[in-house]
Amino acid sequence: MKPLALLTLLASLIFSACTPALLPPPPTPLEITDTTGHTAQLQNLPQRIVIAGKAIPMVQDAVYLFPESGEKIVALENRNQSAFAFLPVVDDAIPEIATLDFNAGPEQIAAYHPDLVLMKSYLAGQYAEPLQKLDIPSLYLDLETPQTFYRDIEVLGQIFGNPDRAQEIVGFYQTRVSSIEESLASLDEAQKPRVLLLKYSDKGGEIAFNIPPATWIQTTLVEMAGGIPVWTDANLGQGWTVVTFEQIAAWNPDQIFIIDYAGNADQVVADLTAAPLWSDLAAVQAEQLYAFASDFYSWDQPDTRWILGLQWLATKIHPDLTQNLDIIAEVENFYSTLYRLDSSTIEAEVKPLLMGDIP
Repeated sequence: MKPLALLTLLASLIFSACTPALLPPPPTPLEITDTTGHTAQLQNLPQRIVIAGKAIPMVQDAVYLFPESGEKIVALENRNQSAFAFLPVVDDAIPEIATLDFNAGPEQIAAYHPDLVLMKSYLAGQYAEPLQKLDIPSLYLDLETPQTFYRDIEVLGQIFGNPDRAQEIVGFYQTRVSSIEESLASLDEAQKPRVLLLKYSDKGGEIAFNIPPATWIQTTLVEMAGGIPVWTDANLGQGWTVVTFEQIAAWNPDQIFIIDYAGNADQVVADLTAAPLWSDLAAVQAEQLYAFASDFYSWDQPDTRWILGLQWLATKIHPDLTQNLDIIAEVENFYSTLYRLDSSTIEAEVKPLLMGDIP
C-alpha cells in the first residue's frame, strides 16, 4: 500500500474510534388535547393502552377503527354491551386480552402499566386527577354528536400516529351525511313527520318507556333524518327519562321507533302492535311503528354505527326520497371500509345479527 493511502486509512480509523456511535434520535414528546379540553403529555406514541369505564363499547369501537389498535390495547373493561360481543370479529386476540373489573379504580388500571388510558368524556372529572397522581396520562372521547365524533377520530389519529387514517374515517362519515342532506334538501317543515323515539325496558318486571335528552345523538339523528322529535319540549333530565303512555298518546306522533338494548326490539314492536292500548295511536294505525335497527349493538347510540342509524332512519322517515339508499350495501361498506372485514366474514358474522325493520 502506498504511504499516502496508508496514512489516509489510519486517519480514518482513528477518527472512527474517537467519534461516538450515532444514537437513534430521542423520542418526540406529544401533547394531545381531547374534546373535553383535557391534555395528555406523552413521551412518545403510546404502546400500552387501557380502555376502561362506563360506555366502553362506544370508546373501543372508535379505537378499533385504526389498524394499529390491536397491537396496543392491553386491557378492556367487560360490560353489558360487551367488548367481547363484537371485537373478536375484528381482532382474533381479543379473547386473550386482559379484562378489568366493573368500575375499575385507578390502582387496578395502573397494574397493567399503561402509558395511556382512554375513557368516555363524562368520566374525566372522576378519573383524570387520580390517574395523573399515578403518572398515567389519560384522554377522554365524547362521541355524542357528529361534530365531536369527527374531532375524537382526529385525536385517535394522533394517538396512533395515523392522521391519514383519521381523515379517511371522517371522510367516510361526512360523505354519507352529505348524501342524506342532499336527499332531504327539498323538504320544508310541513313535510317532516312528527317522530317519537322510545327506549323500552322491563327491568324488574316493570315495563317502562324512556325518551333521550334533546342534546343526545338519538335526537340529533331524528332531526338529521328529516323528522321532528316530539319530545324535546318535555321536562328532560340528563339521561333517559321515563314517560307514561298518557304522554305518548298526547303526543300521538306519526312515527314511533322502539329501542331495546337488553332484548329484542322486533318482539317489543310485535307486542305493542297487538296491544289494544296502542291500537288508537296514529303511528300504529298507519303501520309506522318500527323496531330500531341493530347488529352487535343498536344503531342509535354514540357509537361508530350512528351513521348506519342515520341512513336507516332516513329510509323509514322519508322512503320516497331515499329509494336509492341500500342499507345492506351500506352495512357491507361500513364493515369492510372501517373494520377491514372481508365479505365472507360479513356474511357469516354480521348479517345474521341484523335486527329491526331492515329490508
